[in-house]
Amino acid sequence: MSSDATPDPYADPIAFGQRLKILRTRRGMTREQLGGLIGGKSASWVRAVEVGRLKTPKLDVILRMAEVLRVQDLAELTGDESAHVDLFTGPGHPRLGAVRTAVNAYRLAPSREAPPIAHIRARLARAWTARHAAPNHREVVGALLPGLIRDAQLAVRQSDRAAERRTAQAALSEVYSLSQFFVAYQPDPALLWRVAERGMIAAQESEDPHVIGVAAWLAAQAHRDSGPGHYDAADAVNQEALAFLTPLLPDASDDVLAITGALTFEAGYTAARRGETGTAWRYWDQARAMSQRLPAAYYHPMTSFSHAIMGAHAVTVAVELHAGGESVRQAATSEATFIPSRPRRARHRIEAARGYQMDGQPDAALSTLARAYETAPETVKYNGYAKTIVLAETKSKSPARRRRASELAVKIGLLAA
Repeated sequence: MSSDATPDPYADPIAFGQRLKILRTRRGMTREQLGGLIGGKSASWVRAVEVGRLKTPKLDVILRMAEVLRVQDLAELTGDESAHVDLFTGPGHPRLGAVRTAVNAYRLAPSREAPPIAHIRARLARAWTARHAAPNHREVVGALLPGLIRDAQLAVRQSDRAAERRTAQAALSEVYSLSQFFVAYQPDPALLWRVAERGMIAAQESEDPHVIGVAAWLAAQAHRDSGPGHYDAADAVNQEALAFLTPLLPDASDDVLAITGALTFEAGYTAARRGETGTAWRYWDQARAMSQRLPAAYYHPMTSFSHAIMGAHAVTVAVELHAGGESVRQAATSEATFIPSRPRRARHRIEAARGYQMDGQPDAALSTLARAYETAPETVKYNGYAKTIVLAETKSKSPARRRRASELAVKIGLLAA
């Protein structure tokens, strides 16, 4: 090998700082951005850690770095191969293999007739209800998805008339949307992108504004969760969808208005990830105005967009802006609001727990995470933010807090019983 060849950064044991620089660079993040996101550290402090002038930070700082960099396994950052901890991808749900097989299969010569679209839609409706109502929603949805994927694909292939084919494509796109909720935070990013892209293609073929909006909403999330280098792509998908839907709003159904509101908030979510405070809250205000145009009892079946969700969205904006005090204030304001969806309610409590942790209230953070776990255990198990908080508090100097964190860590699979 020539002396100027680029070495494999993981071929030999390397220092923590070198790992930090590699992961930061892969995320397209500057030292200034990373320092600000992990708690007001300067770019020079980050550089000092990277070049080894400062020693490896304490665990709580490492976990904040892991959160910001969204490392899949904590060992990627620490280099400690004896302590693998899945963070932003879970250990892999037992149903993942069957869902992957159904997505990847190409049946060119079907041996049976596709069920009627009305039948597929009825199953889809039951699946969405189960996703929102079941504590073990991934298990329930994962059991339903393989059959739904196969039948929806078959319905598209066997559609003869143009109108019938568009209807089948709409159902298929919705099946892929449901699949993306299941595949998210699983250890197969390629499958996530395959599902997101197929959902968008089917949505465009359906020519259904609501279906197109849902697929765009999920595609924007996939881009945003891929890191700062993908924020522009998230914005592009969002803005394209909003430009398509906005002219339709004067005569739009509640579902189209709701998905437009959800996309509007998503633009604010990405702005908050960028640290753009004014833009993030401006989009939140616009989304809230749209939610107020919906019936009081309305609740969007995919995105949860509604009157009730805006308080939870406010917590998310404040947390992503790393405004601990504001996120706690917003959490207190939204506490009395009931969110019908179990996983969405649990996620809201995780976001509130992040706010409490930022605000220096670890006991409140743990209590809120415990309530999230009671609501939807699988949501907590597969959420990297929840895991970083719990893992940090297992090292607390307070014996009582350490015990509570360890008990929760056992429940979500971070520690052995």
